[in-house]
Amino acid sequence: MKLADVESHMQKAVEATQRDFNTIRTGRANASLLDRVTVEYYGTPTPLKSLASINTPDASTITIQPYDRNSLTLIEKAISLSDIGLTPSNDGQVIRLNIPPLTSDRRKEFVKTAGKLAEEGKVSIRNIRRDAVESVRKQEKKAEISEDEARDIQDKIQKLTDKYTAKIEELLAEKEKDITTV
Repeated sequence: MKLADVESHMQKAVEATQRDFNTIRTGRANASLLDRVTVEYYGTPTPLKSLASINTPDASTITIQPYDRNSLTLIEKAISLSDIGLTPSNDGQVIRLNIPPLTSDRRKEFVKTAGKLAEEGKVSIRNIRRDAVESVRKQEKKAEISEDEARDIQDKIQKLTDKYTAKIEELLAEKEKDITTV
């Protein structure tokens, strides 16, 4: 396994963690809250953003305008069943989601959720490190690389691991600040 591959995998893990963070409510309207919502459209689970235009006209409202009016009730049902905790209101053309201000208890819950997501991201980075180190050790055993080269590569892998773990920590601190800011 090449160092460039290891770094690319770790970067993808950080990006995935960032996407997960975007799905956590912060008390402000954000279209990415609906990223995980899928609608059963003609028997196929379809991402909501493929079926509708999603806008945030102000800080506390999300509007969803379906491309196909027949899917309005399906979208409303999917949002109601999702884990975002918002109640959709349907006026026959547009679905509106009002984002209520977060209570301090909900903020604490969301901070815990963000912490869990950050830990999952760090675990995936450590798994990438483990796989890369195993690959280096196998190369060393087969005498493809020397012991010194193996040690150097493992040090570089550890530095990459530290770098990307620190990035996740930064993202977590940023998200916690976002959640706790009233």
